[in-house]
Amino acid sequence: MELLIEGLKKAIEMIFTGNQEVFAITWLTLKVCLISILTSTLFGLPFGILLGLTRFKGRKILLMFINIGMGLPPVVAGLWITMLLWRSGPLSELTLLYTPTAIVMAQVLVSLPIVTSLTATAFQQINDKMLLQIKALGATKWQTLTILIKQSKIAIMAAIMAGFGRVIAEVGAAMMVGGNIQGDTRILTTSIVMEVSKGNFDIALALSFILLSVALFITAALTFLQQRRRFS
Repeated sequence: MELLIEGLKKAIEMIFTGNQEVFAITWLTLKVCLISILTSTLFGLPFGILLGLTRFKGRKILLMFINIGMGLPPVVAGLWITMLLWRSGPLSELTLLYTPTAIVMAQVLVSLPIVTSLTATAFQQINDKMLLQIKALGATKWQTLTILIKQSKIAIMAAIMAGFGRVIAEVGAAMMVGGNIQGDTRILTTSIVMEVSKGNFDIALALSFILLSVALFITAALTFLQQRRRFS
């Protein structure tokens, strides 16, 4: 209990004394996580809607692989991205290994299947009678899609929150592709692991409180958007 209190005191001290390194690490964490979940949403949402509303050959197999991707171990994602960006890899000329961009790539790889699968599941559960009713009212395809998105808003936001929860907690892949380089690729999760390995449990706890505060703030904002009235 005493260690927890010391960690909380340390977190408050770091914030209110303007610790520049902590601010830089927190800002980088926010940046890579928000870019990652935004990218996963931009690609995963339309792909999930397509899988949920349409029927085509090979759809079930595709859904199966996406569902498998939901449980993709972060270290495996990190290994794949490392192999792509390594000096002998197909994307070696981009020189992205050990950069924040590499961390974003790894986080997208672990969050994209979550957003896609949960979105597809939400749209699969739409009642066929409602679709027929919308068509009977003469709605265009875009109007129909807009109505269905509004109806599935709660499930869509849940998919986004689940994806964000995955990236904000990610450490294995970020450590592998980012290298935890001070002032460049060090984020909160990798910093916590490093401080624990050094035996600095008070600093590790302080960083964990900051990480939890960031996650709480963003999740609360997403929950607010999720729980707003479905139709304005």
